[in-house]
Amino acid sequence: MRHLPRARGRVAAGLLALVLAAGVVLLGPATPASAHGTLATSTPAEGAAVDEALTAVQLYFTERVREDAYFTVTAPGGGRVDNGWTHGEPRELDRPVREYFLVDGVFEPREYTTGFPAVVTLAHLPAAGQYSVSYLSVASDGDPVRGTVTFRYTGKPTAAPPNWQPPTGQPDPSLLAAAEQHGNSGSQPEPAATAGDTSSGSPASPVPSVAAAPPTSDDSGGVGPLGWVALVVAVVAVAGFFAWQRRPARVGRSRKAARRPGSSRTRAKPTTSTKGRRATGDGRTVAVPAARRGAKPATATVPAGRAVTTARVATGEPTKIAATAPEATADGSASTGWWRRVGDTRLALLVGGLVLTLLAGFALGRIGTAEDPTYTAQPPGTAPGGGGQDAAQAVSAGDGHQHGPGTGPHSHPGDGQDQATGTTVSAAGYTLKPVLRSQPAGATADYRFRVVGVDGQPVTRFAVVHDKPLHMIVVGRDLGGYQHLHPTMAADGTWSVPLELTRPGGYRIYADFTVTTADGKGLPLVLGVDHEVPGSYDPAGLPPPQPRTTTGPYVVSMAGTPTIGMTVPLTLRVDRDGATGPVQLERYLGAYGHLVVVREGDLGFLHVHPEPELVDGAAKFWLTAPSTGRYRAFFDFQVDGKVHTAAFTINLA
Repeated sequence: MRHLPRARGRVAAGLLALVLAAGVVLLGPATPASAHGTLATSTPAEGAAVDEALTAVQLYFTERVREDAYFTVTAPGGGRVDNGWTHGEPRELDRPVREYFLVDGVFEPREYTTGFPAVVTLAHLPAAGQYSVSYLSVASDGDPVRGTVTFRYTGKPTAAPPNWQPPTGQPDPSLLAAAEQHGNSGSQPEPAATAGDTSSGSPASPVPSVAAAPPTSDDSGGVGPLGWVALVVAVVAVAGFFAWQRRPARVGRSRKAARRPGSSRTRAKPTTSTKGRRATGDGRTVAVPAARRGAKPATATVPAGRAVTTARVATGEPTKIAATAPEATADGSASTGWWRRVGDTRLALLVGGLVLTLLAGFALGRIGTAEDPTYTAQPPGTAPGGGGQDAAQAVSAGDGHQHGPGTGPHSHPGDGQDQATGTTVSAAGYTLKPVLRSQPAGATADYRFRVVGVDGQPVTRFAVVHDKPLHMIVVGRDLGGYQHLHPTMAADGTWSVPLELTRPGGYRIYADFTVTTADGKGLPLVLGVDHEVPGSYDPAGLPPPQPRTTTGPYVVSMAGTPTIGMTVPLTLRVDRDGATGPVQLERYLGAYGHLVVVREGDLGFLHVHPEPELVDGAAKFWLTAPSTGRYRAFFDFQVDGKVHTAAFTINLA
């Protein structure tokens, strides 16, 4: 087969070098996020199953937690079973924890080998099922440290101490102020958003708050050992290919070629113009004396590495050529190595193999470090990864959505006052522009609006989130009149949906969506705008907090203790009125229910989603209450193909 000309070969080598360099850049390590004072491990471990009764849970941090740190333990039924906490004796960690600190613009790693335990006492274990241990503290560098660890108890229930009452207090105000001050200082790393369900949820599989395996194994945050090996191989490969391009000049072309024994390749014979002479490896010709009758053939010695063959020169006498002559190919070029003989097809396979080796080396360099005994702590401010049904989702700070399907222990920036969103009509350069801002009471209007980008043009690229590209929530200023709607978008970016409002008064309309930016990433946003229904406004009073409510033929129970600044579970169980046993919930918009929480006053919006599967027969949510005040929680669920809504009041005044 024909080989690439010299110019094309050099271009190919350059492209190969570019591919390899791009692989190094693209597959290189991500910049580590800063972290300090994080949770390293726990007893029981995250997700562990325990069959013997426990009297305490131990959480090991990389530094001693504050004296006013706050801990809660929630039982399967939603009640708290914690009975205070104390500092434990430090001990050496089974595996060191690596944390990163931003020093002069550069992340520097530090390893911690000692764990400082907080021992949380358990009053009793009232039932078998999943227990959740939540914590809130502030590290010495000001980072809020919050998250949750879950474990499953499979043993027999234990009795509560005499006269014991579940705790109902909130974290110390100074602790909340310290955590909120850091969260609002802008010192947290920016949240990363990805396409998918970034606006209304988070990853689908539980992610422990204990330190995760590091993406790298070197202190610089670079690639692992196998990655460096692959890099060396790539450099050597590039150097070899450039050396191959520096081959000797061509020799003269032949008119005919002699076949080499055992090969289909040909060897050129001397032409008549070189009668009595032979070609040398450097392109010159030398005289070949005619052989006398009966004399032995003349022998010419040429470079080693070639098979011995016999050819006839112009004199007609046989001349033995030793096995070292440079082989002249059919196109007249001189071959300089084994890679020249294998042909372009095999050479292409070799190039592809080297590139795949580089890619695999980088991948193994990352995967292989999972066996490294050093853990990299998951910092406050990072959203966990996940899989499952909503694997494309990601938590984004300040997006109003917290700890969605399956999100277990983790933390991220914005857990605090700025975690309630929807109070502004514009955010991140995007603006909600309704066509009308009022409508008559009792009439159905075609509510239309657009989402306008920074360029003033309507946005038309939205990610599908929980089966819909946009969710529209309507709530009255008295926290009544709740509706969860799904508008449709026209080609020009105009959204529309029939909207009926029976009572006069002020309303807040929220657009909950994930816009796809120019670089293909998903940006989660919740924008809110006021809407008026003229008439005599008689605001309804907010109902008092009750653990149970009725909607249609169903009784819905909410259990849990919402805590300011704490990530705590809420469980919602649906029973049929007058019947025993839980109702079989159906998936609605990809989940076993949706929970919207609105704060009284500024109508701050929080949107949370449950674990991907029912937990002990109930829908389980993770809620971080951003501040004191009263809230109204709206739980959407589906049974027998029909959607119902149950509402609860949460009082954190």
